Formats: sequence, structure tokens, C-alpha cells
Amino acid sequence: MEIKRNGSQPSIKGPSDWFTGAVRIDPLFQAPDPARAQGASVTFEPGARTAWHTHPLGQTLIVTAGCGWVQHEGGPIEEVQPGDVVWFSPNEKHWHGATPNTAMTHIAIQERLDGKVVEWMEKVSEEQYRK
Repeated sequence: MEIKRNGSQPSIKGPSDWFTGAVRIDPLFQAPDPARAQGASVTFEPGARTAWHTHPLGQTLIVTAGCGWVQHEGGPIEEVQPGDVVWFSPNEKHWHGATPNTAMTHIAIQERLDGKVVEWMEKVSEEQYRK
């Protein structure tokens, strides 16, 4: 058994290559091999969002605070609120983040495949975001 105590893992700033706007990532867990799951709490300030990306084994988001937007390629932007759970299928191109006026926090859970959990792509343009 291992317990990660609150505050024992430092917050990190979301890298500008992967995010637009102010994003804070708070690591929650990274299961050791042979397990593959990892999770983080991610907070997006108003207008902040991920770049387009995929996950080789999919991703689950659990919205815990605020109001956010999620979109998969070719689909409409969907609003999400606390208590909503979003599933992105393996290799489904998508993005997620806060609305223009409200911050949003979610727990993101994904699994490693051959050491990789995400494939980052181009940033979501202002036009795509404001659609």
C-alpha cells in the first residue's frame, strides 16, 4: 500500500506547447508497472484549453468544479459541469478546457501503452474555440 499525502506532489504549470492560457496540473497518481493508469487534477483558468490530442488507450475526465467545454474532432463543442464524466475513445482526437468566462477543474485518467499516454497535436485556434 502507498499513500500520497495531500501536498506531497508539487503542482506544475501546463506547458505552453500543450496548452493555451493558464493551466495548473496537480499530479494524483501514477500506478507502477504492470499497472498502466495515471491521473491528475487539471485546472483551467477562463479561456484556457488543451491542444488537440489523442490517448492510445482513451481518457476519462471527471469534472469537479466550474464549467468547461469538450470537443472531439468533427463533433460539436459540449458544455460540461461538476459531476459530468467524459470518455474519449482510444486515439479519438479531442480537446478540453474552460469556457471563456469560467474556470474548470477535472480529474484526467488515462493509461500508458508502451510508455506513452498522449499524442499532442496542433493548438485549438481562437476560431475553433469560439465556434
